[in-house]
Amino acid sequence: MSAYAEFAKEQQEINDLLFKGYAVASIVENLDGAAVKFVRGEPAPGSVKLNLLTADARKYVTTLVFAGQKTDAL
Repeated sequence: MSAYAEFAKEQQEINDLLFKGYAVASIVENLDGAAVKFVRGEPAPGSVKLNLLTADARKYVTTLVFAGQKTDAL
């Protein structure tokens, strides 16, 4: 699988979780990538852990976190 295809797959997984109402709760970097924990409050509380292997996907999710913080501050 090409590097872009791997990134596109991980990006789609992130977007699907965000569309379902999940929010990024934590990001833990390790040598294998990043473990991202998503949580959802309503309508059905829950959490999902997603392991991101590509650098582009890790950059994408951190960009989303910073963009969310910027809009919260306004």
